[in-house]
Amino acid sequence: ETKGAKMSRRRADSESSLGPNDEVMPYSDDETDDELDETSEGEAEEPQEPAHPREEMRPPEIGWKVKANDRAYHQLPEFKKKVFLCIKKSRYSGNAIKTYKYNALTFLPLNLYEQFKRVANIYFLALLVLQVIPDIATLPWYTTLIPLVIVLGITAIKDLVDDLARHRMDKEVNNRKCEVLLDGRFKESKWMDIEVGDVVRLKKNDFIPADILLLSSSNPNSLCYVETAELDGETNLKFKMGLRQTDEGLQEEQELAQFNALIECEEPNNRLDKFTGTMLWNSERYPLELDNILLRGCKIRNTDYCHGLVIFAGADTKIMRNGGKTRFKRTKIDELMNYMVYTARD
Repeated sequence: ETKGAKMSRRRADSESSLGPNDEVMPYSDDETDDELDETSEGEAEEPQEPAHPREEMRPPEIGWKVKANDRAYHQLPEFKKKVFLCIKKSRYSGNAIKTYKYNALTFLPLNLYEQFKRVANIYFLALLVLQVIPDIATLPWYTTLIPLVIVLGITAIKDLVDDLARHRMDKEVNNRKCEVLLDGRFKESKWMDIEVGDVVRLKKNDFIPADILLLSSSNPNSLCYVETAELDGETNLKFKMGLRQTDEGLQEEQELAQFNALIECEEPNNRLDKFTGTMLWNSERYPLELDNILLRGCKIRNTDYCHGLVIFAGADTKIMRNGGKTRFKRTKIDELMNYMVYTARD
């Protein structure tokens, strides 16, 4: 019995040395034996640095530069982009927005192009062409022309009414007024005339005309409260905060007129929850983040006034980047009708 007890004790010690010890290596039901083997092998090997750094660790690409109170800076050749052949324009958009689809010249061709994406309209047009030929026509050509013109006309009128409403809304927004620092003084200007690099003054209950960097406000610590209901649907107020350096040194009109900082930040994008950049001012660099930015579409609340620098304007603002282009809407019924026309048989 004594020998048997010793042998069983030795066998248990050897099994414990070979198998995983729960006290040292806790076992989880979610882990497989292969995963445990890989873990043990990884612990035995010396840690090695990854060959390629992770994407999260890479610094953000800085390609957008904004110079305060210097409109001529943004018209330099290095900030031009090719539009067509030798035609170039500034990469910085104006603050005027456009959500309509047609103008006086493009309405008829574009609307007909969109309507003839419906295969049924193409079918009746082909039928009309065949009925024009006397040798194969069985019915007068106007029996097909009149219904086709009526359908196309009613749809065109509906599209025209909708687009005229977009024209009116765009005109109303572009003609809103805002105080812009021009020639050393704040002057009332239209939203469409605001450019990147302008310093603007916003008052209580004003809509924010562009994506701007908050410089100073009437509240302590440069706090500014905004309502973002038109941006994300939330009715509770959010606060933004400017840098301490700009809040202390950019309160008066003369100080703002002499402001000549250079902003380097990310390219325009549609991320409402992200902004990275730096401000170079008085030989010092200051990091910028989303809490320093007032986005277009928000409204100033509980703040008598605030000052800001336009970073993104017009089509480059985050709200317009999220909107995208106005496209022709196609319903499931249209897709079904196209399929039925394609596959219809006599």
